[in-house]
Amino acid sequence: MKDPFSRGTGTPALPSRRLFVQGLAAGGVVAGLGAAGVSQRAFAAAGSGLATAPQVLSQSHLDLAIGESAANFTGRTRPAITVNGSLPAPILRWREGQTVDIHVRNTLAHHPTSIHWHGILLPANMDGVPGLSFNGIAPGEAYHYRFTLKQSGTYWYHSHSMFQEQAGLYGALIIDPAEPSPYAFDREHVVLLSDWTDLDPGALFRRMKKLAEHDNYYKRTLPDFLRDARRDGWAAALSDRGMWGRMRMTPTDISDVNAHTYTYLVNGTAPAGNWTGLFRSGEKVLLRFINGASMTYFDVRIPGLKMTVVAADGQYIHPVSIDEFRIAPAETFDVLVEPSGQDAYTIFCQDMGRTGFAAGTLAVRPGLQAPIPLRDPRPLLTMGDMGHGMAHGAGMSSHAMEQGGAADGHAMLMDHAAHAGHGTTTAVPVRHSASERGNPLVDMQSSATDPKLDDPGVGLRDNGRQVLTYAAMHSLFEDPDGREPGRDVELHLTGNMEKFAWSFDGIPFAGAEPLRLNYGERMRIVLVNDTMMQHPIHLHGVWSDVEDAQGRFHLRKHTVDMPPGTRRSYRVRADALGRWAFHCHLLYHMEAGMMREVRIEE
Repeated sequence: MKDPFSRGTGTPALPSRRLFVQGLAAGGVVAGLGAAGVSQRAFAAAGSGLATAPQVLSQSHLDLAIGESAANFTGRTRPAITVNGSLPAPILRWREGQTVDIHVRNTLAHHPTSIHWHGILLPANMDGVPGLSFNGIAPGEAYHYRFTLKQSGTYWYHSHSMFQEQAGLYGALIIDPAEPSPYAFDREHVVLLSDWTDLDPGALFRRMKKLAEHDNYYKRTLPDFLRDARRDGWAAALSDRGMWGRMRMTPTDISDVNAHTYTYLVNGTAPAGNWTGLFRSGEKVLLRFINGASMTYFDVRIPGLKMTVVAADGQYIHPVSIDEFRIAPAETFDVLVEPSGQDAYTIFCQDMGRTGFAAGTLAVRPGLQAPIPLRDPRPLLTMGDMGHGMAHGAGMSSHAMEQGGAADGHAMLMDHAAHAGHGTTTAVPVRHSASERGNPLVDMQSSATDPKLDDPGVGLRDNGRQVLTYAAMHSLFEDPDGREPGRDVELHLTGNMEKFAWSFDGIPFAGAEPLRLNYGERMRIVLVNDTMMQHPIHLHGVWSDVEDAQGRFHLRKHTVDMPPGTRRSYRVRADALGRWAFHCHLLYHMEAGMMREVRIEE
């Protein structure tokens, strides 16, 4: 995206680290830049304590204009991609069973655009993925979306064109149920989380291709080694450093991009802006959490309040009482809270690497703010977290895993996950495709055989709080299909950290054959995460019905999170003809190749 604010006279001074994390109290969209004629979103008054909320649009016939606006969250005015001049985009609110007509007009001067309705069941030509669903929306042109809403719940919408989602093109989508929900509440608030960068998103992608570890400021040092040697002994400390050194990897590499680049937002408001949702003491409040971030996992808690999770990805679950949850990019969780006894509570959303946070407030009146808690200690990955062996492989990068074995793709890898910390290993047969062997785009393989559905995740274990897990969530309904899957498809999430190359089975999107499903079939997708990164995987057009460790229907979702070293499976009913996207929802991983086309054909 061309930077209209570049003056060619040098680089403006960067904001301070504290300003980058906290942002501006009155940060947001400044003005529209194009000829769209859309309204300007006013700043929230500094210190007012009540942030400006996006407009709510509920008409069945809508006109949306995608254009370029100026935004300032950190003290630097930068270009943003907005919908009707708003960042985030307007909240769209419809009702189950309603047919909607949306005319989306592209007022960008030079770039095509699109809108994908994330998690919504609709015809393939309405899905909004350029190159698969349609050709995209050229500058000066419009596209007519029309579909009937077959579901209810909390969803969102975003661009599927290049890096426009990162630049601001995302918004909440709420579908009210045709029948009363199984829980009651007195009021509700949308809590849309996102990550903002002052960098041009394309430049950020190029930076990661050149130096993927740019934001990893926390590599272990000599004092860290001496501390570990005192705690664990010299031999253990040297062995640990040797394993990581041979792989040329670091246990501090929790996320590719963090708060050294990002400012984290709640409903388009930086922490200093103190987005506020009001309540009356004793009310039951529904909070609709949406992770619209491009690259950020958030760990969410509200100190002083229990949360009851009642829906995941728009679908009802049996209520689960928790203190904290991790939300992957593209996931949504609906939670109930009952604030009373104090006038303000902090909604605290720290990034998974503990480098920064988004924050807002629940309060009885504007202008109040509760204390913001300290971030938790920065986590470190272990070999057990990744489920990886440590042997070198010929013909691959020097820290690749050994990929010997028969030509059918079987490899005997050492399972350090099952016995981490016990000094023993067990040989476990693990299937890897032939396309992973000798592949310069694959630098690690996993021996994962466990879904780890009951694991809260790195940085959340044994923290003294009740943390949500996939195992704790159960759909409020039985398997809607009822059939056992007729066949399995296994795919491995693969990558090369140094090259910032990501793929399925070592084959990037550009060179991959489509995954073909037969219309009407019930089949099983098995994912194995061979990488040391976490990946939220989204299959367009159909539901992903997560199975438990025994292979039984467990939880309906549209985005399945895959921590490192996990093997998870889900059922799919191929009931939507057409060409669909299947990809990691970390935006830059998708653009770097972790995507496939799925074709559902008769």
